[in-house]
Amino acid sequence: MNNRVQNSNDVELKDRLVAINRVTKVTKGGRTFSFSAIVVVGDENGVIGWGLGKAGEVTAAIAKGVEAAKKNLIRVPILKGTIPHEQRAKFGGAEVFMKPASHGTGVVAGGAMRAVFDSVGVTDVLAKSKGSSNPHNLVKASIAALSELRDARMVAQNRGVSVSKVFNG
Repeated sequence: MNNRVQNSNDVELKDRLVAINRVTKVTKGGRTFSFSAIVVVGDENGVIGWGLGKAGEVTAAIAKGVEAAKKNLIRVPILKGTIPHEQRAKFGGAEVFMKPASHGTGVVAGGAMRAVFDSVGVTDVLAKSKGSSNPHNLVKASIAALSELRDARMVAQNRGVSVSKVFNG
């Protein structure tokens, strides 16, 4: 199953900053500061990607993160503002669980996961993160879970049957 987006120029992407980390390197001449930024980009219509940028200034780190995020975009199936089915994923110490929600529920997720859902265009979802709260691993686990989602059309295509046959058995 290949859900990679081929050309990032086709979609209008909005970037969201998830976290900024100041890194200090101590040398003989004193302290040197640099910044790392994890950024999520998406078109709020099923396309999402993440990137990590490192630079001496915050703005440069964010810009590098956005460029990195545009290089690994994926397409996610969204049905009526929510996800098609429950999904779990794990990356490093972070484990995420997401579940479809009825219209009007909103995004019930915290921190890094909320930024991912907002960028991909999910408006109603129930999500929980377990284990590590490290934003890097949470973003990677969330996007891994979203990349494994399949809707009825994709399942029918893979099995070589009609969409009604997927629901009826």
